[in-house]
Amino acid sequence: MNKFLLLSALLLPAAARACDICGCFMGITPYDNQSGISLMHRYRSFSAYRTVGQEPQFFPAGVGVLTPRRLNSVDAGYRHNHQNDPTDYEAFRVVELRAKYFLARRLELNAFVPYVMNTSQINGQQLNVSGLGDVTVFAGFHLIRNIETAGIQSRLIVGGGLKLPTGDYSRQNARGVRYSMLSQPGTGTTDGFAYANYIGSYRSLGLSLNGSYRLASENTYRNSLAPSVAAFANLFYRLPLGDNWQLYPSAQLFYERTDGEMLEGRLTHEHEMNNALLGPGLDVYYRNFSLNTAVQFPVYTALTDHPASAGRLVLALGYSFKQTKYLLGKKAE
Repeated sequence: MNKFLLLSALLLPAAARACDICGCFMGITPYDNQSGISLMHRYRSFSAYRTVGQEPQFFPAGVGVLTPRRLNSVDAGYRHNHQNDPTDYEAFRVVELRAKYFLARRLELNAFVPYVMNTSQINGQQLNVSGLGDVTVFAGFHLIRNIETAGIQSRLIVGGGLKLPTGDYSRQNARGVRYSMLSQPGTGTTDGFAYANYIGSYRSLGLSLNGSYRLASENTYRNSLAPSVAAFANLFYRLPLGDNWQLYPSAQLFYERTDGEMLEGRLTHEHEMNNALLGPGLDVYYRNFSLNTAVQFPVYTALTDHPASAGRLVLALGYSFKQTKYLLGKKAE
């Protein structure tokens, strides 16, 4: 299973959007209760074998951060076996179109459409594979929506959805040998997940907490991923700058856990993950536009015989609509 595709669906919209400060809506962060679209780029890297004392590098030598140096390269000499080569690394990039639409005051629909760019360099041989990834769709219901008040505000969202097998998971080299699950743009599995997201604030200080649980089906090769969990915490502070600008600096903690790949119903522990990452974030809002940035580095990584987690980088541009009515229910207030 592509590690980054796993994260893309588990990291649900914890950094949400909410209010028009000067008018119709009051919220916890700008436009978190409004429909909108965004384009997000995520980079995640793994490098170094900690079992032999190597230290992971966030940007391994020769890596392309925004895109691979070569797209869709086919290397007949590539083998996905790990022999403690210090130049080994895995880099996963996703450019993702995200859309959120409020059907009703408390009911939101979301869709993520990813374009995946994976690089795996093992024993001096590099493989680059890119293409449409697995589309994710999910709904969230706002159980608590206490945002139209001054001082203490809170929101609790619960929901669930599906990751659909839209990405190619059968890429092969020139000799007809299928690449590993990790390198494929898609997974071939239909995954169901549930999540809960709490956002609260007191005056300018806020906290977002997000947890999710996922189960995956098998693909036609009888490959899948073991059940997985993820948790996300974001401590943020609001800094208004004039009438139209707002800054939200933050500290963000992310935790992920899965026992790894399953082959024909058998747990292999291949690419199992047990990692915690911590780092700063900065969200910038100008009227209906947003720029979201975050970088996180490992604070805990369980020992495995694979390259270790080295960190993740997130950049996103968004636009939120001043929604005045809903498809279901009464008009927006």
